Amino acid sequence: TVAFSRTLDWALQLVLLICLPSAIGLFLLAGPLLCTLFQYSAFGPQDVIMSRYSLMAYAFGLIGFSLVKIFAPGYFARQDTRTPVRIGIIALLAGMIFNLCGVFLALKLEWMAPHAILALGTSLAAFLNAALLLRGLRRAAVYVPTLGWPRLAVQLGLANLAVAALLLWLTPPLSWWFDAGVGSRAATLGGLIAVSALAYFAALFVTGVRPRQLLRAQG
Repeated sequence: TVAFSRTLDWALQLVLLICLPSAIGLFLLAGPLLCTLFQYSAFGPQDVIMSRYSLMAYAFGLIGFSLVKIFAPGYFARQDTRTPVRIGIIALLAGMIFNLCGVFLALKLEWMAPHAILALGTSLAAFLNAALLLRGLRRAAVYVPTLGWPRLAVQLGLANLAVAALLLWLTPPLSWWFDAGVGSRAATLGGLIAVSALAYFAALFVTGVRPRQLLRAQG
């Protein structure tokens, strides 16, 4: 129905508004976050560096995982539980093939973090899962995007670009986090998150996004 399509469209907009900056922040602050939370005692700088690669790969997949949670109920609401399972199996198999080929290539090239390929494969499988779910909803005319997507895409692009630029500019190098104390790490990390969140919402407001757009499905 039209109402369901509008609700799905609104949920998709809301998820992207939240997940895009979250993924960027998780990607760019992977090292500082791991240092602040775990680099104590036996968990040293090299462990942070190696773990950072995996966390960066999973940050990329955060959007894909979230989109699956949005699109799958579009099938369940129509009593179709088989299609999401079939699509999930296809995505899982594709992810396994990517993992096998990617790890083999990484070992051949002697890359220092082949384990990150496994995280990347999981993220790519999530995107494939979401893409196939979306294609099915579009083909069945269950979901019809509203006309405001081009404008929202520009608004989101500018706001997330501002977040990325700000974090790249303000975040200290990883060597600083290795040497800093727990208080300095936590305060700096909290400050970076707060400033980037403020910049994100300010950029959205300047580009024309208003709170009423987030409170209800748009017609």
